[in-house]
Order: sequence, then structure tokens, then C-alpha cells
Amino acid sequence: MDHADFVQQLRTHYTALRAAAVAAGPDAPVPTCPEWTVRDLVDHVGRTHSWALNALRTPPDADRPRPDDRPADWDELLGWWDKRFDELADTLAGTTSNTPAWSFVGPKTFAFWSRRQAHETAIHRLDAEHALHGAEVPSLLFDVEFAADGVDEYLTWMLSHVSRRRPVERAGRVLFHAADAGRAWEVRLTPGLPPEVGPVTDSGTDEDATVAGTADALYRAAWGRPTGAITSGDRSLLDGLPRP
Repeated sequence: MDHADFVQQLRTHYTALRAAAVAAGPDAPVPTCPEWTVRDLVDHVGRTHSWALNALRTPPDADRPRPDDRPADWDELLGWWDKRFDELADTLAGTTSNTPAWSFVGPKTFAFWSRRQAHETAIHRLDAEHALHGAEVPSLLFDVEFAADGVDEYLTWMLSHVSRRRPVERAGRVLFHAADAGRAWEVRLTPGLPPEVGPVTDSGTDEDATVAGTADALYRAAWGRPTGAITSGDRSLLDGLPRP
């Protein structure tokens, strides 16, 4: 996927997230984010979009940018979020992927942010859908290529970053296999060390746990959301992966 693809996915999932959030209402609980209401979810996503927009305007070697303050009123918050999101999406779409920008991990370019915000928004779209529909969320919401990229982004970038704050506690090897995408990842876990992610070795026969299914299902499993993926072996290794 390229920069333009991620910007389009960002717009798509923002639209769906916003619609589900408004339909559910600000006081609805978010079952996939314990102790959050939909208002908390919108506040978080709006904050993240604002922060990403400010990062695009920050030189790569500058101090960490801050998000803008958000309104407390629900309707005002939605309007503020709409404006910040439009600025974010338009700024990404109007600039080349290799334009320098501050980032907290990975390449310090606009390409990092189009990918990161597309997946951030897509995963939180799931949260809004669960707030609205409970368990009755469709099993295939995401394009195969996009979902597989989301698994890859989590395993190869976010997992290592988050493990600095939440160290791995269990040793083992976990295989992720997305059959419809023709992709597989092996995650090697060692307590106290960053997870190692690479191609599958030994024909995948010595894994302590295997997570298999569609790319969509693996995407949800990687981010700890309800999923139709089949986990065999030691499920605690999957459940114990550090997440933001």
C-alpha cells in the first residue's frame, strides 16, 4: 500500500467511526475499551488526530508536539474533531510521502503518519461499532491488504515500541497466519526484551501458539479486539502481548 491508499483508508474509517459514535450516543459504554464511554472514545481519537496534525508541522528533530485542547460539550467536540480531521487528511493528501516530520518511532516522514493514523482510526472504528452493535459487528470490515498491513504495523513497529513501557513477561513463539493475504509472521518473546518479529522458521511446527484466520480477523486479534481468529496452543502468549 502507498501513502495515497492510507489517506483514503483514513478517510473511510473516520467516516464510519464518526457515524457509529453519533448513532451510539456520547454516554454509551464502549465494551472493547473498559471504563470508556463513546465520548471518551471520540475525545481520544480527536486528540490523536490533533496530535498527528501538529506532528506533521513539527521538524523531525524538534521536541515532542502536543495535541490541542478539546471542547467539553459533545456537539462542540464533534465540530472540533471534524475540523482537525479535515486538516489532517488534507495535509497528508497534499504532500508527498517522504516529506520530513516528527514521529515517535519509525521513519520521520509523512508516510509514517498516513499509515499510523489509518490504522489508529480503523481500530477505534471497531470500538465505536461495538458500542453501537455490541457483539454483532460484521466479521469482514477491512480490505485484505489493509488488514494484513495492520497486523504487520503492529508486530513490526508498535509492539517493540510499547514493550519499552510494558515489558514482555512470557517466553515463547507465536505464529500469525493470514491465509487470504498469503502472509505469516513469527513473534519470538523473551521476558524483559523487545519482541523479535520475522519470517516463519521451521515450517511453523515449533510454535507455542498459532493465531490463524482472515487478515481481518488477525488484525483484530493483534490489537486485542473481539475476533473470529482461531488461536491454538498457549493463548496466554497472545493475550499477554503488550498493547497501547
